[in-house]
Parts: sequence; C-alpha cells; structure tokens
Amino acid sequence: MADNQNMSRMARRREDKLTNGPKPPEKLWRRILKWTLLGLLALFIGGVGLFSWYAKDAPEVTQAKLESGGSSTIYDRSGNEITTLGLENRDYVKASEIPQELKDAVVSIEDRRFYDEKLGIDPIRIIGAAFNNLTGTSDGLQGGSTLTQQLIKLSVFSTKSSDQTLRRKAQEAWLAMQVQQKYSKDQILEYYINKVYMNYGQYGMSTGAKFYFNKSLKDLTLAQTAFIAGLPQSPVGYDPYKYPQKATQRRNAVIDAMLRDKKITAADAEKAKATPITDGLQPKHQQTNTTTNDKIIDSYLTQVISEVKKKTGLNPYTDNLDIYTNIDMSAQRRLYNIVNTDEYVDFPDNAFQTGVTMTDPDNGEVLAQIGGRKTGDVRLAYNRAAQNTRSNGSTMKPLMDYGPAIEYLNYSTYEQMLDEPYKYPGTNISLYDWDKKYLGRISMRTALEQSRNIPAVKTLSAVGMTNAVKFLKGLGIDLPSSEQYLSSAIGASVNTVQEAGAYGAFANGGTYYKPYYVNKIVTADGNTQTFNSQGTRAMKSSTAYMITDMLKGVLTKGTGKAAAIPGLHQAGKTGTTDYSDAELKQNPALNATGIAKDAWFTGYTRNRVISVWTGYDKPISHGITYAEQEISQKIYKALMSYTSQNLDNPDWTKPDTVESFNILKGSNPGTAITGSSANTTKELYVRGHGPSSRKAVAESSSSSEGSESSSSHASVESSSTEVSASAESSVSAPSVTTPSVTTPSASQASQEEPTSSSTPSSASSGGSSGGNR
Repeated sequence: MADNQNMSRMARRREDKLTNGPKPPEKLWRRILKWTLLGLLALFIGGVGLFSWYAKDAPEVTQAKLESGGSSTIYDRSGNEITTLGLENRDYVKASEIPQELKDAVVSIEDRRFYDEKLGIDPIRIIGAAFNNLTGTSDGLQGGSTLTQQLIKLSVFSTKSSDQTLRRKAQEAWLAMQVQQKYSKDQILEYYINKVYMNYGQYGMSTGAKFYFNKSLKDLTLAQTAFIAGLPQSPVGYDPYKYPQKATQRRNAVIDAMLRDKKITAADAEKAKATPITDGLQPKHQQTNTTTNDKIIDSYLTQVISEVKKKTGLNPYTDNLDIYTNIDMSAQRRLYNIVNTDEYVDFPDNAFQTGVTMTDPDNGEVLAQIGGRKTGDVRLAYNRAAQNTRSNGSTMKPLMDYGPAIEYLNYSTYEQMLDEPYKYPGTNISLYDWDKKYLGRISMRTALEQSRNIPAVKTLSAVGMTNAVKFLKGLGIDLPSSEQYLSSAIGASVNTVQEAGAYGAFANGGTYYKPYYVNKIVTADGNTQTFNSQGTRAMKSSTAYMITDMLKGVLTKGTGKAAAIPGLHQAGKTGTTDYSDAELKQNPALNATGIAKDAWFTGYTRNRVISVWTGYDKPISHGITYAEQEISQKIYKALMSYTSQNLDNPDWTKPDTVESFNILKGSNPGTAITGSSANTTKELYVRGHGPSSRKAVAESSSSSEGSESSSSHASVESSSTEVSASAESSVSAPSVTTPSVTTPSASQASQEEPTSSSTPSSASSGGSSGGNR
C-alpha cells in the first residue's frame, strides 16, 4: 500500500515538471539587495558591538566637571596643589543671564540643529563628517560634534586633534547622550558658554566680553556678540590684536550663519559686518598675578606651560589637566625672597635684573627658577632664566675650552700655557684679560681659577672648533654657526637652564640630563603620562672629575671667593661680559674701569647645580661695577646655603682613570716629585698620560710661601729625567716663549676652523675693549 502511495507521489512530481517546466532563477538585483541588506545588518550589529565595547570604558561625567573651567591644576614635586590656570579670571553666568542673541549666535555657528537633537548627537552631521573624512576633505574624525559633544570634550577629553580617535568619538557620543537625558538644552548651553577658552587666560564668554570690550554680555553689539561666539573655535588664531583680518572673517561667518537661520535681518547683518573688528576693542593688557604664591612661581609656570604643549600637544588652558612638576616650593620661595628683598643680597636698584635656575644633576629636574626681580603683578612675565640670549662670559671656558682639551687632548690640570699679548689670528684685534695684565707661563689650573682669557682662546684653538662644538652639543648646547668663532671661548649665547644642565654633567661624573619641569600629566579621562630625562654620556669621568677639581679652586682662591660656603664641597665658575667697541661708542661712560655688561656664576655640589645671570635689561644705559659683579655669586651662595641644609655633603671620588701627582712648581714640562711635598702642587693627569719627568727628592720641612702642597705621596715609576728643583723653578719666568699650546697661524686656523673662525664674532665680549673673567 505504502509503495503504491510513494509511486503515486513520484509520478505526480514528474507530471508537474512536465507540465510547469523548470523553476526560473532568482533575479540578480534581488540577490544583490539581499546580500547588501545582510551586509548592512552585519555592519550595524558590529558597529553597535564596537560602540558598546568602547562606551563601557567611558569616564564619568559629573555636574562639577561640566560647570568647572577648562583650566589645569599645577602640583609641586610633593604632590601639593600650588595653582590653577585661569579659574580666578572666570565670570560665570547662569542661563537666565545669557542674552538670546548670544545663544542664537553660538547655536547658528556651532550646531544649528541643537534644539532638535534628542540624543545629544546629530546623525546627519556625523554622516557628513564621515563622508568628508573618507573623501579627504577634512582632517581626522572631526566635524560631526554637536554642542553637547563639544561640552563633553572640553570637560572630560583632550582637544588635541590626534586624540580624536574612533574610540574617543564613541565615548564622546555615549556621554553626550547621557548628558542630553539628564540636563536641559539651556543648562547644556550655559555650561558650554561658561567653559570655552577665550585666550589670554580668560575662560567663558562673559569673561571674554569684559576682557576684550569691557562690557557685560547684555551690552554687546551684534558685531561684538558674533566675535565672542566665534572666538572659541581658535582663540589664538582669531586673536583680534595679532590677526584682525582672520578675526573679522570668523566674526562675519557667525553673522552669515545667524542670517541663514533667520535670527537677524539682512540689514542687521550688513551693518554688523561693516563694523571694524577694533570697534570697542580695549587695549591689550597684561594678565596679573593675584596672589603672592602666583608671583613666586610665575617664571617656573611659563616653562611648565611651554613644556606641556611641546611634549604632548595638549593645551593646559583647555584640557583639564593635572600637571605634576619638579618644583621644590621651599627652595622656590626662598629664591623669590633672595632676589626680591634686601634681606640676603644688597641690590643697587630695582632695575637690576637676574635669571636663576637650580637643577638636580642626577636627573635633570628643574627644582627652582626665577626669571626676573621686581616684576610686579605681571603674569607669565619675560623669563630671563630661560629666554636670555646674552653672552655667558667665562662660564663658557670649562664647557668649550678646558673640558674638550682634557677629553680629546688629554691635558692635565698642570698643562702649561702662556698668558701673553695676543691677537686673534688673521686680524689686528687684540684680546686682553680682565686686569689688562699678563701672567706669563701658568698652568691650566691657574688659568681657570684666575679666569685668564688668552689661555682659554689658545686652548680652544688647539682643541679645534669641530671638537669644541661636538663637546658642547653633548652638553645640550647647540652652538649656532654664527657663534662658531674663537671669541666664543670666552662667552656665547647660553641661558641659565642650558648652563645648569651642562654643569650638571661635571657634577655627576660625565652624564648629561636635559633639564625638565614636568614629571607627570593626568588627563581629564584619567590617562597618565610620565616624563623623565634620559641621561647620555657627555664626557669621560676623568674629564668631569678634573674640571671639578679645578673649579673648586675658583671658590677658594680664584675669582669666585664671594660664593664660597664654608664646609660645603662645591665647585663653580664666574663669568663677566665686557662691552664691544660698538657699544662703547654708543655710551663712552661704560668704558670706565671695572664696568661690565653682565655677570654670571654657575656653581654646584654633588646634589645641586645653580646658574645665575645678572645685569640690566638696557645695558647700554647702565653697566655693573666690580662690586655689583659679585651679586651673582651672592645669589648663588644664599640659595645653595639654604637648599644644602638638609642634604648630605659628599665630596667627589677620584675615578681610576685619573692619576694624582705632586708636581714641582715651575717645572716645564711638569716633573713629578716623590719623597717630598715641598714646593709642589698637586695636579691631576688622565691615566696613561702622566708626567714624563719624575724625580725623588729628600723630604723637606719647608715649602715656598703660598704653594699648594700635597700631603699624599703618589707612587710613581722611576724617573726617566733628572731635573733639580732649582733648575725647574727657574723656568717660571714670563719670558719663556715656548708654550705647550701652539697657537695656529691665520692660514692654519682657516684650515681647521670655518672660514672666518679666526675672527671674533659680533657677539664677542672680548676684543680690543678688554676681557672677561
């Protein structure tokens, strides 16, 4: 029975096929449509999934964040809050106090469908922005943000363009939807209008109106309202003081948008656009510090802001950052008082200026900085410590002359040099020492302690400009080609930040750490960036130790006695800058004995480096006397004494690459003496380059007056040359004409240096007018 039924079914199917024919194929367009819809569905599901994945990690948005300004909080090295950027300059206005005309202007230019958006996002704008991004007509995932999303960005996220990632935009949209559900349109607009940055440390449009026009929002003209509404898109780019044409174009774009949306009449628009951007614009005034603490940290803060922008691209004025700095507030406060009172140092007048930087040589942290004194209430004033371009005088000598001589030529601290009449090769320009005298043959140690100019220039000539520039670069000083001359041996354009960093390499044994101000930044969404200075080997430990050993003598018996601190292991170098002939022609009174243009002192311990510049902003009108030249040393002494109180006081340890010998005074070349310290000076040599002449002398109880004797007796090999003490000492007369450093002729110099390297640069502070010390 079952078989008959099955056969019957099969028979019917065959009959149907014969009757109806084969089933027609599915049409191609239907298949394309079906797969397209399935693809879109898959994309939608994937997009929703990805959106949800990104959104789950979105930071929290609170009313406090929405109401707060966009400024950043600054912390000291101990994590204590020390200031904020701009909050004290904000005039917060409630929604009921915001004129309708300003609301219309903001909505028209920023988000014309603002009141119709139910989710806080605008799908039409997002699709348009995405299309523009795909077609390359805009940069990055931008252009689709509503006012609500912009508020979220200002409150929680960075405004940095590179941060506008798909993940960030998804979180931004998710938070905008949350804000939309919780707050009214008027509240959202209120938060936005009060949060935007208006340049010059001003937050909020009400604050901006008072800054630019000295008016409240309700008293602004249409033209002024349009300017205020359009400024937040680029506060710096539309600055009416610097870029009036761009500011006018932006203002007119706002007016056109209002006309398009029928918020104003054509006549109103024409009149407003015909108004000059300067109409009612107040003269630009400087920001002021409102608290003593702000005055104390002002110079340091200028560099913090600059460094954050440079290293991260973030804007401390708009990105709600927590910025953790390296500032030591105790030292900073003391430094401020040192230069702004007469309690520690006597200053000649209020016009006398200074720039000071203190760093940690073991990591490059800038611990304190002052860029000027008696600056009043000016906020973010000119920072002479970091921006000064005046010559550093003789503080350049260890950096460009004697450091490279030890590093590349293996000079000893006893290297013999001639302090004698000298002209720059190929010129008639004479170089003098600060006292206009000559000491004849002296050691490198004495040349550095007494800050003799002629031996320094001769040493640079022997080292060669190529080696000197390379050595400087390793210390963070990129000497421009315009200053690559022999005259730079006694001074070039270096600021106190660079000098503190460079001398830090002497202090720590040869490693350079670039000075830096900020150690950590926490963004509004909780992301943390940390910073440090990666040390690089700048010189051999032998070079650092030998320079330091010589610079100790600058404070005990050289030109830096005013900086000496009893009991503290320290080293340092003075520097003064003389006037050029051209400057003396402008004011012949500056040619009086003892008048200098600038005075420096850079000194260090094992724990701290302090670099000090002093002088007048208008040096042609006023020079500094001998007594005033010691003020830089006294500033150093006052700050170093204070900051060293709670630090250990280690001396430097001689590395194995350095050998110490008692050298017979006046011997040339130096003769090492064993068995006696009488009439000797303790000198240092790079291992393997010690004195070739050595002599054993019977112990003597007497020594020449004023000699630097050594109680230790170096173990040396038997001498190869016998020279009597009397014969050695007799060659110390200045009449000796065979120096150990050969000064190249003009033709030799031209082969070794750049074309004009034998000629002093125009920035030289040496020349025929005198010398530095």
